Amino acid sequence: MTAPILRRLGGLRTLTDRWQAEGTRIAVVPTMGALHAGHLSLVAAARAGADRVIVTIFVNPRQFDNPDDLAKYPRTEGSDAEKLAPLGIDALYVPDPDQIYPEGFSTTVSVAGVSEGLCGAHRPGHFDGVATVVSKLLLQTQARRAFFGEKDYQQLMVVRRLVRDLDLPVEIVGHPTVREGDGLALSSRNQRLSPAARARASALFAALDAAAREIARGAPVGATLQQAHRAILAGGYASVEYLELRSAADLAPLAALTEPARLLAAAHIEGVRLIDNVPVAPARGAS
Repeated sequence: MTAPILRRLGGLRTLTDRWQAEGTRIAVVPTMGALHAGHLSLVAAARAGADRVIVTIFVNPRQFDNPDDLAKYPRTEGSDAEKLAPLGIDALYVPDPDQIYPEGFSTTVSVAGVSEGLCGAHRPGHFDGVATVVSKLLLQTQARRAFFGEKDYQQLMVVRRLVRDLDLPVEIVGHPTVREGDGLALSSRNQRLSPAARARASALFAALDAAAREIARGAPVGATLQQAHRAILAGGYASVEYLELRSAADLAPLAALTEPARLLAAAHIEGVRLIDNVPVAPARGAS
């Protein structure tokens, strides 16, 4: 049976109130649409880990610092619903804008610490927008589990922190990045790449993967990141916005690999901003 598409909070709550009364556990997969295999892997994980699954589609204007970027973001609700149909979700929530930001809306959720630096330094207000809309969607869906991809690792950390700090009764589940055959992380933004840029875009992951392996083997972090920076540019990217080694636990900057870490980067190719990250684990016995 095709899942209902709900646009008003009242209709959503009618369902979720009943599900809660039945004692079922609700999971949510928040998205901005333009769904790809990475999103669908999150939905499959949610389907395996809950009784009821809600997928949300909302292109959140408050997390875009560039109006042109917001205008170009793909809206593909029809094809998104078709992709979700075989996965057996229980509801597709596509809220009207006034269901998220009603007239007079004046509250912002802001998460310090993990939101600073990286994307937070280059996209002012972005993570305030993320934290605010995620807070609303978690409360509106009454979910007890929420699934997010690790490709947006800083976002995942922001969401985990806000849930912890606000005592929201939701388990945040991170899911590994899904990649194309050449390593490029799946992203809705990839749709904006020309064939030529798409062919070069995998240079970002290749550089990160090589650098992560070198750092894990004990190579100096600074020199290795400089080499990776040059490799990204040589691979066809116009600029590297950031390339940093951070703690996997709290995103604190690391000058050496003293704990499990993430190597994170953002770079621009053909006017499209792509992000990626890879885990870096210290060698066994390292201190």
